[in-house]
Amino acid sequence: MARSGATPLARAEQFIWLTARVLEQRTFAYHFLSGAPGDPGQADRTRAADAVETALDAYRNHDDGYGHALEPDLRGPVSQPLHTAHALRVLDSIGRCGGRRVERVCRYLTEVSTEDGALPALHPSLRGYPAAPWIPIVDNPPSDLLATGPVVGLLHRNEVWHAWLFRATDFCWSAVESLEKTHPYEVKAAVAFLDGAPDRERAETAAERLGRLVREQELAVLDPDRAADYPLPEGYAPGEYHYAHDFARTPDSLARRWFSDEEVERSLDFLAAEQQDDGGWPIHWRSWAPGITLECRPMVTVDALLTLRAYGRPV
Repeated sequence: MARSGATPLARAEQFIWLTARVLEQRTFAYHFLSGAPGDPGQADRTRAADAVETALDAYRNHDDGYGHALEPDLRGPVSQPLHTAHALRVLDSIGRCGGRRVERVCRYLTEVSTEDGALPALHPSLRGYPAAPWIPIVDNPPSDLLATGPVVGLLHRNEVWHAWLFRATDFCWSAVESLEKTHPYEVKAAVAFLDGAPDRERAETAAERLGRLVREQELAVLDPDRAADYPLPEGYAPGEYHYAHDFARTPDSLARRWFSDEEVERSLDFLAAEQQDDGGWPIHWRSWAPGITLECRPMVTVDALLTLRAYGRPV
């Protein structure tokens, strides 16, 4: 049990046990309580990964997509691309993004893709169920980089080969290389694609151009003490700023090159200081339903700890 003066990790652990869904509890345990990979004498990481998969299975549907509010801003039982992208991120984080399960997921992605072979943000099957009001449900939704980019990048990084990837990859290249006026979530999706894209030279060139847009349009707060001086993109909630660590989640991300060492250190200082009195990290987007904050804060907390650890910060 966390006490006053406990480490950030101990405080976060208490918060996770107090508030998190089973999936986030299992994910936290895998990353922070099961020892390092290959460490003799530590808890069995294979068993911990199995426990994450078991928890994730509760969200899987007969069509091999994922639903049931896995992504909390979309409620209801039906499978959705954003839920399925979330599931793939979980599998990737525990080293299980491959094999027959991912082949089945790719079949689902094929079934819900648009005419140009990419993913919509929302499939119209969600109609009738609650969803965040800023995500419109339409009959023939367009392809969306926010939904497609992270999935394509992740599958490439895990050396998954499936017919669905060919046209989806072409869509992502076209979308990323034609970006002009953009916003932080779109940039993060582009980075997720570029970090996994197999054509590394092309990815580096696209990332360099994207980084210039981020700085020119002031999409990253470079001085957290002056956040209010930066513009908020249209439709974003008050305080919904993005920082260097939001774009470069790990030091080996292409987005890390966009920021100086000093800018990254300031960003990480800010992230570490955001841990709340209850041990969790806050969310900055709009909480439009009673359960959103409760379900999202444990996810954000695990992500914050992983980012700090990736950069060598003590947790």
